[in-house]
Amino acid sequence: MIGQIKQLYYKYEEVISYLFWGIMTTAVNVLIFSGLHIFTNMNYMINNFIAWVISVLFAYITNKAYVFHSPSKSFLSDLKEMTSFFGGRVATLVVEWILLWIGITLMHQNQILVKILENIVVIILNYFWSKWAVFKNSTNKNQPK
Repeated sequence: MIGQIKQLYYKYEEVISYLFWGIMTTAVNVLIFSGLHIFTNMNYMINNFIAWVISVLFAYITNKAYVFHSPSKSFLSDLKEMTSFFGGRVATLVVEWILLWIGITLMHQNQILVKILENIVVIILNYFWSKWAVFKNSTNKNQPK
């Protein structure tokens, strides 16, 4: 039984790690967004952008190290990888803005609830971008160690 659980874990280790760090990234994003919403008078789009920049940097570091196990080969390769990572996140930032605008401006829903729901959509989109475009040459083996 324990062996089967370990096998399942190793088979889905990348997805499990991504979900864990995705939840942590979402927590960073939502906490910063919420803090700015509560303690400042800034527009929700500005709050979202600040939260986005900080959480994407957090996501890059955790995805590189703990999800896709992408080694640092050189400064140039890391810069290329980071540029691709942030580029994909810019695309999903546009999705975030659209979903926030629809949920908050058009539908007049709670800002924090809309923020959490749009993050679910963004996490899914970001996983596929990271797996297939950014960290496609990672060393994650998904096998028992």
